[in-house]
Amino acid sequence: MSSGEGPPTHLVRVLECKQGAVRAVRFNVDGGYCLTCGSDKSVKLWNPHKGTLLHTYAGHGYEVLDARGSCDNSLIGSCGLDKSVMMWNVSTGESLRKFRGHAARVNCVCFNEESTVILSGSMDGKVKVWDLRSRRNDPIQDLDEAKDSVMTVSISSHLILTASLDGYTRVYDLRNGQLTSNCIGESVTCASLSGDSQCILTSSLGSSLRLMDRETGELLAQYSGHNSKDYKVESCFTPSDTHVMSGSEDGCVYCWDLVQSTLTNKLEHRGSTVVHSLNPHPSQPFLLTASLGQVWLWSAHPQT
Repeated sequence: MSSGEGPPTHLVRVLECKQGAVRAVRFNVDGGYCLTCGSDKSVKLWNPHKGTLLHTYAGHGYEVLDARGSCDNSLIGSCGLDKSVMMWNVSTGESLRKFRGHAARVNCVCFNEESTVILSGSMDGKVKVWDLRSRRNDPIQDLDEAKDSVMTVSISSHLILTASLDGYTRVYDLRNGQLTSNCIGESVTCASLSGDSQCILTSSLGSSLRLMDRETGELLAQYSGHNSKDYKVESCFTPSDTHVMSGSEDGCVYCWDLVQSTLTNKLEHRGSTVVHSLNPHPSQPFLLTASLGQVWLWSAHPQT
């Protein structure tokens, strides 16, 4: 994607997911498909570009809070209020594994880049690492530095990034065996790495969106205008790293220029109150957003 490309602000379509409230929406690894997590305990696989439902995965005991696709698109990992992490066969819909070990709801999951392990972050303050090549059902590692709920976990190359309600982001450098903790000062509900892994974008309760230097913790920029005081509202970089975007409790997604910190666009979701989940396409100028029972697909280009 060229740096001259604008942010995804043109509505392409709205999906009626029919799975209760959509708790999260995620593109798969190449952006051709997406996953939606429902309060009706299901995970659904879609082609958002055509608006077609491809498969429904049912087996969680309570609401599903997050789901991710593996690097070869053969597996889905999901988690939720039932304290478990489930692995699914994408094509058959079969439940392959169920990992238990967290003492509370599991908020987030992510695969490593080879999809040999899956990480899960929980309200119990722990990140657990599960080995998908082993038949063992206990975690191979616990990251237990957080003092409160772990809200997001992500992996980029050799870096693991977590965000916690204890007010810290933590970066685990697997290459050097180092942990870098940054105190944000407010409960952190979402954190993501920029494309070059040099910056961290953090959302926190209190309507604060901050751009931090990953290594020094220096505050590089702040973005304001959105509202996130009561809910976990996600934020992200655009694929080109030219803009940052955030959901909001007023039914909009806000878009700012990364460097100037100026608000450039507001994406209205008519009939919605809280837009809590959003996910950028891995390479192209598309964005998925979720509110109530709907998922919205946005593009940088007007639809003809």
